[in-house]
Amino acid sequence: MNRPLRSLVVTITVFALWELVGRLHLIAGRAFPPPSAIVADWVQNADVYAVHIAATLRSASIGFIIGTTIAILAAVVFVQVPLIERISRGISITLFAVPPITIGPILVICFSGAVPQIILAAITVYFPTMIASLVGLREIDPRPIDVIRTYGGGSYSVLRFVRLRAALPGIFAGLRVAAPAAMLGAILGEFGAGTRWGLGSFLLGSLGQANPGRIWGIGLAATAIAAIGYVGFGIAGRAVLGRTTQVTVAANSAPDRLGAGPGANVAQRIVISLAALVAPFIVWWAVLAALELSPIIARNPAATFDYLLFAEHSAIARAKLAAAFSTTLPAAGLGMILGLAAAFMLAALSVLRPAVARALMPPSLVLQTMPLVALTPIIVLIFGRDLAATLAVTISVVFFPAFVTLAQGLATVPGAALDLVRAYGDRPIRSLFLVSIPYSFPYLFAAARLVAPRALLGSMIAEWLATGTGVGQLLNASRGQLDYGMIWATAMASVIVAVIAYQSVTLVERFIIRT
Repeated sequence: MNRPLRSLVVTITVFALWELVGRLHLIAGRAFPPPSAIVADWVQNADVYAVHIAATLRSASIGFIIGTTIAILAAVVFVQVPLIERISRGISITLFAVPPITIGPILVICFSGAVPQIILAAITVYFPTMIASLVGLREIDPRPIDVIRTYGGGSYSVLRFVRLRAALPGIFAGLRVAAPAAMLGAILGEFGAGTRWGLGSFLLGSLGQANPGRIWGIGLAATAIAAIGYVGFGIAGRAVLGRTTQVTVAANSAPDRLGAGPGANVAQRIVISLAALVAPFIVWWAVLAALELSPIIARNPAATFDYLLFAEHSAIARAKLAAAFSTTLPAAGLGMILGLAAAFMLAALSVLRPAVARALMPPSLVLQTMPLVALTPIIVLIFGRDLAATLAVTISVVFFPAFVTLAQGLATVPGAALDLVRAYGDRPIRSLFLVSIPYSFPYLFAAARLVAPRALLGSMIAEWLATGTGVGQLLNASRGQLDYGMIWATAMASVIVAVIAYQSVTLVERFIIRT
């Protein structure tokens, strides 16, 4: 049986089983509808779906363009001037780690129309695109650099003739992650914006109608749009990768692979680290000052520190914050480890058994792109309102970007290196462990850096939507009580934890590579 016919048979079988399970209510009761109910809702309300899809797609597309453009330009600047990257690292991680459920209402107060959705979409796509682009720009063969410098070329020539071309696979890997992320960011922005049109608003308005076909229809519509972007950039990435993959094996990597720059002494490193720590707070204060928001709603860094350290009820606030994080952090850490392990196994399968990996990709993409609000009833019914539900959401949030990054790293292995192992008769699994994984080592740490803040965000969203515990519940309760001090304090603490997690992965990478 040829591949297209086999794929068709598998697809028909899956949908037939889905229809049977949905009609018999074998999973999650009526919260898991059959495909026929979803398609029927699409057909009956096609005009309504079209208007909402157009609104979300417009916001997501604009945010995607803005966020990825800034991310790629920032990666170029960072690789050319590593000092700027180290100083602005805190800002970059902050943009990725700040909880959308916290800044969404603030953006609605500051801006009108679709601007909040566009900003959230741009923020959501910035970090993964920047990280993937930065890895691609840095992980280059040193031999062309030596040739260019021998002929008198400088860093700009290296960038033009080597880095940008070598970085294209990494950039496309970032764009593949960014396409679903843009949809998620736009939908999250619509939740609190109060706009009439958009899949997020459509979803919120449908939750109380006891119509699971409608909820799944909205989620799968978002998934289909994200999948088009993911597949499109995947096809383009494979086309580019075929023209940029090395055909010979370099003896060593480019000397700036860690972005450490030329010899900085201990004092300089301390100053740079302090600057990176202070920079997000300066930007925080400057943005609030420029927007001239009410200090009651928009707390600057000084007011937030006062709320936690010196105010009358600061001890109670600190105790609430500590208790919430003591619940969230273990779940986020365990979910990150499990998500990375699942991503690694599927990435390895994409090398050893490509057919199996292709079969597992559709449900993986659905888990990544379907709004978590749509998945909440199933998560609660299947896993309950406890740690298992939080882990399920965290793993689904972590898995997809980690898999894309790892798979792209494994795909960049030079064919000559694999041919050398095969020539000695070794099996594919030995080639994987002896060649592919060591060669794609930087992508493994890039994936870990990418998902470290995301794991915390996933656990918080799960707690906010499903379990009613931890930091997510604290944010939810604070919003209901209009306790803006606690909202800003929680957001600040979340960002600090995410930065620490990111820097910890970076330190481990430096230690392993240098030893």
